Amino acid sequence: MSQRDWVAAAIRKIEADFNRSADTHLIPLPLPGYPGIDVYLKDESSHPTGSLKHRLARSLFLYALANGWLREGSTVVEASSGSTAVSEAYFARLLGLPFIAVIPASTSPEKIAAIEFQGGRCHLVDSPCTINEVSAQLARETGGHFMDQFTYAERATDWRANNNIAESIFKQMAEEPHPVPEWIVCGPGTGGTSATLGRYVRYRRHATRVLCADPEVSVFYDYYLAALAGQGDTEPAIQGGSRIEGIGRPRVERSFIPSCVDAMVKVPDALSLAAMRHVSAVLGRRVGGSTGTNFVGVLRVAQAMREAGRSGSIVSILCDSGERYAHSYYDPAWYARQGIDVEGADRAIADAVAGGTLEGLQACGEL
Repeated sequence: MSQRDWVAAAIRKIEADFNRSADTHLIPLPLPGYPGIDVYLKDESSHPTGSLKHRLARSLFLYALANGWLREGSTVVEASSGSTAVSEAYFARLLGLPFIAVIPASTSPEKIAAIEFQGGRCHLVDSPCTINEVSAQLARETGGHFMDQFTYAERATDWRANNNIAESIFKQMAEEPHPVPEWIVCGPGTGGTSATLGRYVRYRRHATRVLCADPEVSVFYDYYLAALAGQGDTEPAIQGGSRIEGIGRPRVERSFIPSCVDAMVKVPDALSLAAMRHVSAVLGRRVGGSTGTNFVGVLRVAQAMREAGRSGSIVSILCDSGERYAHSYYDPAWYARQGIDVEGADRAIADAVAGGTLEGLQACGEL
């Protein structure tokens, strides 16, 4: 089989897999303290690999295939905190390709098991700051291909259509009381989702604004703040990784486009995890920490809408299931080790849901 024939067969397999899959659900979420404001969660946990990253992995594979970067037998390597690796391992197995995930040693055991279940191999590193360099080195050593989600996430996804997450949201909102959301809230991991959302709403000429909710240990908020001040060449970096798996980065990634975002908020981890517990209790099932970060962003824009006397809708993302975090976010001993005030954070979220003001957030942009 020629290389072109192999690529055509590989793309056909991915497209057939897509045709077998249904769209993800859009779930209404009550917000009692904000009458006239409707909140919805786009439930990305229902993808075959259980997270928002399934969309990204599919796009990255199609992008690599169309560019001629993948060959029959190629080893696929990815730098990932877990969920992207799970999804990429799924597509690599679909195409019969070996897969190596380079992940921080702190990644949850449940995610490691999920990567291995899909046929992937995990290469653990102590410092989250080194995963890109280690991935590139492994790709060179194996003669394979480094997917590099942090570079290609924003360009691999077709932001105009092709059932991206933005198009799906607007189709599902069409019959709701406020079909065009005032805000869509997401968290920055690669920056690909915020870029897709921001580009799509501008392309379709919607008035919708995009808020990024950044976790405590991450540089995206500081980078966005610098960009607003005309210092776009400033690229902050920090040591250590985010405790909210899947979002937040120690360095600015090329897929994060500040001009695609209308506002940002910096969320303390304690509030992210309290919001996660609140959403889990309302839905009757566990969600992940990044969904909690997003929900804090929802509360912040709901407060801004109420202060401006505006009604309307807010859409955010349920990124993945909480079952992947049984050893951490749903283990009381983990909070004790981390020194996180659970009771105080739970009270703050409960008060905010009831209509109170949520303190302790940094925010910037067009709120």
